Amino acid sequence: PVYYSKSHEWVSIEEGKATVGITHFAQEELGEVVYIDLPEVGETVEPNETYGTVESVKATSSLISPVGGTIADVNEELTENSGLVNESPEDKAWTIKLEGITEPEGLMTREEYEKYQAEVA
Repeated sequence: PVYYSKSHEWVSIEEGKATVGITHFAQEELGEVVYIDLPEVGETVEPNETYGTVESVKATSSLISPVGGTIADVNEELTENSGLVNESPEDKAWTIKLEGITEPEGLMTREEYEKYQAEVA
């Protein structure tokens, strides 16, 4: 299943592993992404902890992990092609993959997230 956070990240959880990225709404708000800073494999993150930054022509924003765990993989392609965040935010532009994840708390389904977006937009 895929869940969404109030900080506009998505997390796909399968078999105790999580894939994380920013939502389509977040990339629209940011505008053209020009740089992304990601952590190293092996680092650990706690739920709601910053794990990197994304810079756009408009602003710099923190990347916040919806769940905790150990970073098993980072999307190196984004360091070469940060524009992928704008093109495919909820597919090809995943940012990190985590293992040994914590139980997700306070996350929303897509339907709940869409309602939340309408409230904050």
